[in-house]
Amino acid sequence: MKRLGLFIALLYLCLTTAYAAVDHVVVFKEQRILQLMDKQKIIKSYHIALGRNPLGHKQQEGDSRTPEGTYKLDYINERSSYYRSMHISYPNAIDKKNAKARGVSPGGLIMVHGQPNGYEQFSSLTQQRDWTDGCIALTNEEMDEFLSLVKVGTLISIHP
Repeated sequence: MKRLGLFIALLYLCLTTAYAAVDHVVVFKEQRILQLMDKQKIIKSYHIALGRNPLGHKQQEGDSRTPEGTYKLDYINERSSYYRSMHISYPNAIDKKNAKARGVSPGGLIMVHGQPNGYEQFSSLTQQRDWTDGCIALTNEEMDEFLSLVKVGTLISIHP
């Protein structure tokens, strides 16, 4: 009887997660949380690592900040140096305009990605600190799940 109860609970979890329609990804930088949303309901939450200098909005290339604002997840990179990744559409027109006014490059190639290739066994350590160049890092297992649930074109809102 216990096995049947466990089976039903696992089946429910699989069905509710696997078939949920993620319509928005929300990041809270200060809390290091990434949430997958379906009609304003949290369906999955992950602990994340950010850029080495996470405070504030990304200003320019090389500042190791994770951007803040609403962007689009616009393509998947299966040949990433960081396992697998999904690109965030940073910089947008405002980011480019602000960087141009300061005479700097806004940077780019901001991704949600897994662990560095060859170092995935250290994710329990790397996920405890901010280590990226401005990207959002998950474990490789979480990245697989993320890519199975989040479709290209989904909006991502990144909050301080």
